[in-house]
Amino acid sequence: MRYALLLHYPEMTPEDLGPEALAEGMREFDEYAKALDEAGVLISAEVLQPSAVTTTVTAADGSLRVQDGPFADTKEQLGGTFVIDVDDLDAAIAWAGRAPSTGWGAVEVRPSATHFHDGAWTTFAR
Repeated sequence: MRYALLLHYPEMTPEDLGPEALAEGMREFDEYAKALDEAGVLISAEVLQPSAVTTTVTAADGSLRVQDGPFADTKEQLGGTFVIDVDDLDAAIAWAGRAPSTGWGAVEVRPSATHFHDGAWTTFAR
């Protein structure tokens, strides 16, 4: 079953982190992604741009509304995602627990309901 690992943590600029902490974080995430890939469970991985360049689009009242910034106004922001395909929630939690950002943020583990592949939506078995 597919799970999205959503990495939430306080945003920091490279200047906030400093070159050594930035290099260490990049090394840890590189090792984590390679471990997922070598285990054959990695579907995709994305590091997101800062929330300041986010655009949120809604049409709840029937008219399109576009606003600058993320939907959630919190200190922690969605910083990246990993999509993995593992046997069950326990395996997904185990991989989430190995994410480097668990030391300074949270990892949300959310099962995928459907995915789009070869021109059609496919529902995952539950």
